[in-house]
Amino acid sequence: MSAKKFTFLIIPEGSHQVRRFNIKRSLLKTYLAGVALILIGLAAMTVDYVTSELDQAEFTRLQIENRAQRNELQRLVAGLEDVQKEMRLMAQTDAKVRILADLSKPKPDAMAGIGGPAEIDENDSFAQLQTRIDQMRRDIDLRRESQEEIQGFLNDQRSMVGAKPDGWPVKGWLTSNFGMRKSPFTGKRKMHEGYDIAARTGTPVFVTADGVVSKAETVPGYGKLVVIEHGYGYRSYYGHNSKLFVRAGQRVTRGEKIAAVGNTGRSTGSHVHYEIRRNGVPVNPKSFL
Repeated sequence: MSAKKFTFLIIPEGSHQVRRFNIKRSLLKTYLAGVALILIGLAAMTVDYVTSELDQAEFTRLQIENRAQRNELQRLVAGLEDVQKEMRLMAQTDAKVRILADLSKPKPDAMAGIGGPAEIDENDSFAQLQTRIDQMRRDIDLRRESQEEIQGFLNDQRSMVGAKPDGWPVKGWLTSNFGMRKSPFTGKRKMHEGYDIAARTGTPVFVTADGVVSKAETVPGYGKLVVIEHGYGYRSYYGHNSKLFVRAGQRVTRGEKIAAVGNTGRSTGSHVHYEIRRNGVPVNPKSFL
């Protein structure tokens, strides 16, 4: 049979007195169950405390990370605001250049040259900030297209200026103007399609605009002739030369020596016949001197 009670003997060291305790089996089970419950409670409290500490550490880490992200967001907002200011200045410059160049207005969806406070709130999320950055990139692309259009226009204008004849082709004196005159050979009135500029034989003849030599050869009437294609409808003629220093297909620039004054062809003396044509029609060189 199982014991109904348990006896505990306590013998203190150095003493002959023995203390005896009797505990019923049922009461011992109750005590042991209570102790077990207390231990389980303590264990649960310990787990809860450790978990709470871990959660607090994670919360602190998230707070630090959030603070860092907010600082980064504010930095990005400030940087984007600077970019917006630069874009406004570019838009204003773009508009001024277009007015000076008589160009059409930029595309309606391009950023206008306006001012005002920053349109970005520091509480914007990263997603909203990314959306604004994407819009800024589109604005930059539009501005780049406008700048390329202006650059193309200016390059075209520079080419046109370089192609337009300007100045005298030779140092000498004018002996015959553009227009109707009495022919020195027949005595009849006849259209003279250029200027005759007298100079000593061998005096250098210079091209008056950039272009490509289309002809450098002896031509009836003109004698030794140089013809330059300048583009944009301009063409210049230099006739009656004694020597030619260029050949067909050669590219020349304004001020380059192309020939020497002579008396070849149908001529009464040493001079250069200087002629300018626009779209194939002779025009008065006076407008280009």
